[in-house]
Amino acid sequence: MEKTITHQRFQLLELLAYWEGRVNAKDLESYFKLSRQQSSADINRYKQQLPNNLHYCTSHKAYLPTATFTPRYISTRPDEYLHWFHSGHLSTGERQLPVYGISLSENLQLPARKIAPEIMRGLVAAMRQQKRIDVDYVSLNNPNREGRTIAPHSFINTGLRWHLRAWCEKSEDYRDFVLSRFRGVPLLRDKTQHTTEQDYGWNTLVTIILQPDPRLSPAKCEVLENDYQMQNGQLHITTKGCLVQYLLREMQVSTKMLDGTPEAQQLICVNLLDIKEWLFEG
Repeated sequence: MEKTITHQRFQLLELLAYWEGRVNAKDLESYFKLSRQQSSADINRYKQQLPNNLHYCTSHKAYLPTATFTPRYISTRPDEYLHWFHSGHLSTGERQLPVYGISLSENLQLPARKIAPEIMRGLVAAMRQQKRIDVDYVSLNNPNREGRTIAPHSFINTGLRWHLRAWCEKSEDYRDFVLSRFRGVPLLRDKTQHTTEQDYGWNTLVTIILQPDPRLSPAKCEVLENDYQMQNGQLHITTKGCLVQYLLREMQVSTKMLDGTPEAQQLICVNLLDIKEWLFEG
């Protein structure tokens, strides 16, 4: 038990040092509800075990990762940090022992998209401090680096990848950026006036109404109704306006053209006109 507790504390130390660029005793105190004495003792134990990973910076009043920082308790996969940032729970990173010696489940191991820690550190700092930040960004439409000044406020997990929700000064609107497509070293700027509160798409709740494709037989419709626990043959899902398109994609609901095979289409959106303003294709 003691070994597990120590592992978790060291895991948080490395997670914050690697992805946020700093960690101190207050972080352990807050997360694990420890005394100042205990949290300081844990940091000292970690430094005794891995003396070349952290150094104390008096100006920051925190421990910073050294140039030779080599984590032992985290994977350095960005989704590990983002899982903690989003849920507040540390990932164990361990497979459960099979029941009766037989593995009864399996998770898809999707490829991790690369996110440089120095980029993540800048973005997280901008979010926590509500500041503007200069970054370079690439996309399939423009694969050459383009400078952007943004004010990020939230990470978004859309299933297969992570996005960053931010005010974009070039677009003069709130936009979603693919997290793995930032480049270079971010430059933190001054305070921003564009926060979560002003983001209309983030604060507007939209209800999507889905039902089985009417081309399906009644028996097949009943299968889908049972799958999704529909009421009166419909499924109502409420989400943020800016997340409508992502949700429909995750549910594999086509909004432009029905699949030729109803068994492939399965679900259709009943209130398409109500949600049209939130679809990327308009």
